[in-house]
Amino acid sequence: MPDTATTHEQVEVYARHAAQVHRLAYRLTGNHQDAEDLTQDVFERVFTSLDRYEAHNLAGWIHRITTNLFLDRARRAKRQPTAALTTAQEDRLVDRGALPADHVHDAGFDPDIEAALATLPSHFRVAVVLSDVEQLAHAEIAHVLGVKLNTVRSRVHRGRAMLRRELAHREPRAGRTRVLGALGA
Repeated sequence: MPDTATTHEQVEVYARHAAQVHRLAYRLTGNHQDAEDLTQDVFERVFTSLDRYEAHNLAGWIHRITTNLFLDRARRAKRQPTAALTTAQEDRLVDRGALPADHVHDAGFDPDIEAALATLPSHFRVAVVLSDVEQLAHAEIAHVLGVKLNTVRSRVHRGRAMLRRELAHREPRAGRTRVLGALGA
């Protein structure tokens, strides 16, 4: 019978990686509820597999679990049709009282960019977020996603191009600044 008690190692792994996993989950999903669900699922998977983990890059392994779970959810969502909530229904569900941690967590990330990221197909969004927000090298992203390096380069390039189109309304007429500067690109 497996031990269900939280181990010191689990507490340490969670303490060291929870904020990063939640930030990545939020950037991928675009909302707090889905990010919290994804974060919980990531750590459930991490904790059930931690005793078998043998590689040297724990953060990379956790990134891979996070992105794979997100992509699995995105594929499932495509197969399951959903009906959108009306504005009145959504207003009844939304908690208007944000926690102070939410303000700190989201500070500096522009709502236009969040909205533009949400329009990207999931495989492009993952590549752009891992590259430009999480600042992983393309080789690391290739490892996390289990794809070839050129595939990562292509997805990042195409994802950025899609973001530029989505954010074209923000481009100054004189063209002195770049829209993607807020992403670190």
